[in-house]
Amino acid sequence: MRRIIAKREIATNIISLDIAAPLIAERAKPGQFIILMTDEKGERIPLTIADYNRENGWIRIVFQVVGKTTAQLSQMKEGDELFSLVGPLGNPSEINNHGTVVTVGGGTGIACVYPITRELKEAGNRVIAIIGAKTKDLIIMEEEMRKSSTELLVTTDDGSYGRKGFVTEALDEVLRREKDVKKVWVIGPAPMMKAACDVTKPHRVETIVSLNAVMVDGTGMCGSCRVTVGGETKFVCVDGPEFNGHLVDWPEFMNRLARYDRLEKISLELYRKQQKEVEKDG
Repeated sequence: MRRIIAKREIATNIISLDIAAPLIAERAKPGQFIILMTDEKGERIPLTIADYNRENGWIRIVFQVVGKTTAQLSQMKEGDELFSLVGPLGNPSEINNHGTVVTVGGGTGIACVYPITRELKEAGNRVIAIIGAKTKDLIIMEEEMRKSSTELLVTTDDGSYGRKGFVTEALDEVLRREKDVKKVWVIGPAPMMKAACDVTKPHRVETIVSLNAVMVDGTGMCGSCRVTVGGETKFVCVDGPEFNGHLVDWPEFMNRLARYDRLEKISLELYRKQQKEVEKDG
């Protein structure tokens, strides 16, 4: 089954989909992802599993409309079926009782860090969570994160909600006041994750990041998602998606992320043009 059973727009251009996928839901763990195709000729895109319900057999994905495939996905309705859905993929987060930990989510990364935050608290950790976005309208899953953490800090770049500033500023303050933080998880845009690692490194706190590399097959065969970690070549789909952020070659990773930017923009523009023509023809 790959049927969409619930759809919500939880923020501007940010969509939450619940998908009937009992076999994936049965095995899914925090930190893992799926790869889907909207139609037979579509591209394969990876999306982190934002939630799952083993009893009712569904998984949740949360995504922002940024390209052709996410635009197509956003147009699907409850009852529609995806062409393909594969998962759970990647290695799950290592959930242990560390003591005091920090989780940080930026933008749609909030949805990705949510199940990790929840499981860390259930494992007995004192969890300080930090979430942030550019503006108030882009803050997602605040209540879920509040229930799943011991303390929640909310930031917005423009100061329209919570405290004004970046999540990295809040993270630095937490590390300065809390001397016993054992581990940090950070998920969001690559520049944000790198900046967070720059903050945690002087404090010598292990920092785990989830890399959103471009993927094709998701099995380590194509090599598209390769990254350099600690001087060694790794594949995000099978070795990750989580890595020690202090060891990631960030310039290389961000350069590889941007390699298809121009083509992705062209593809989205063509798709939107085609949609307008279809609507015009009625």
